[in-house]
Amino acid sequence: MSSPRSSATDWQPSVQQPLIDELRRQVAAQLAASGARLTGRERDQRVEQLVAGALDAHARDRLAAGAMPLDPPVEAVVAKAVRDALTGMGALQPLLDDPSITNIFINGGTVWVKRADGTKTRMPAVTATADELIDLIRDIAARAGADERRFDRGVPRVSVRLPDGSRLFATMLSREPSVSIRRHTLLHASLDEMALKYGAMDHGLLALLTAMVLARRNVIICGGTDTGKTTFLRAMAKAIPPDERLITIEDTDELALDEDPDHPDCVALQAREPNVEGEGGIDLAELVRWALRMSPDRVILGEARGGEVVPLLNCMSQGNDGSLATIHTSSSKQAFTRLMTYAAQSAERLPFESTAPLVGGAVHFVVHLAWSTDGVRVVSSIREVLHAEGAEVISNEVFRPGPDRRAVPAAPLRTDTLDELTAAGFNPNLIRGW
Repeated sequence: MSSPRSSATDWQPSVQQPLIDELRRQVAAQLAASGARLTGRERDQRVEQLVAGALDAHARDRLAAGAMPLDPPVEAVVAKAVRDALTGMGALQPLLDDPSITNIFINGGTVWVKRADGTKTRMPAVTATADELIDLIRDIAARAGADERRFDRGVPRVSVRLPDGSRLFATMLSREPSVSIRRHTLLHASLDEMALKYGAMDHGLLALLTAMVLARRNVIICGGTDTGKTTFLRAMAKAIPPDERLITIEDTDELALDEDPDHPDCVALQAREPNVEGEGGIDLAELVRWALRMSPDRVILGEARGGEVVPLLNCMSQGNDGSLATIHTSSSKQAFTRLMTYAAQSAERLPFESTAPLVGGAVHFVVHLAWSTDGVRVVSSIREVLHAEGAEVISNEVFRPGPDRRAVPAAPLRTDTLDELTAAGFNPNLIRGW
């Protein structure tokens, strides 16, 4: 009588989960027992060898017990799951491997993904229990975090940059742990690619934005959640000449400009959480002050959302022209109110009457991003900052949202601004309607 072959249900990862867990424990124990200090690539190769050996041993055991080994396709699924658990992001890895996914949301056992085309899909749970999800988050934080990243009831949130550049944020304040992962699939996209390949702007706007960078204009990039602000900032930074010294400042490392060969002189500063005793924390405002002592040509702030706006604005108005930052807003005009509100919440407690002149003298342009009506992330509005009057920042909306939310020409640029941009290579004839 022949031995039974693997059934169709063996394809399902949930059916093989006990075997996956057992093999993971075996391989992890073998790695720990070796005591060898391996580089990332060496560790990946060693894990692959140990997983193959463990599966060979499992096949021999099944044959000795009178059962057929796993079918090759099923064995491949098991091997990948074990490797992912030890060298990748565990059960999250299949989602991270999908290039069409831009966001992953996990609410306990409920998983949603958002894709590049704007569609949202519910996916199977990545873990069987909330405790397993917490363990997965802790393991990822331990392997991917650059410094101490606790995740427990005492510190119920963690934010880390994953190896592929994605940002993971998790919290356990609700009944079940919640995880949000923002994918950065366009880590090295330029403004040209944003325009020509992804439809974020037309040729005229492409030329204008490139000239802003080359003319060393200070730019605030704003927009709502998931409008691509970080990606767009990174694309604008691509236009910065490679001989310039850049200092990037972030809460969690997302820009990765220091890893880009186009920016050989770049230092990435990252805020640090306090340790268990509540000491050693370094916030963004302090990092901006540090950056000014490092002789930067430009300072790039990943996201302004607090008191760091005061040193940032001082930085922009004290010789570090060409600096960039992002901020959450629902319109280009709201960027000014948001900056002044953050300044009022800073250690300096600046009133609007003091902050408006600071913004008016530091910021040259505000670029607002939005989703178009046909589901594309686009440049929707551009404002040229003129000056301040009392507690208000005065600006011209040189591009306003059109019917499909794409930017269309509105008020013309000031003559002196246009001259500066033209000297940087901008051709005004590319803009129809001025």
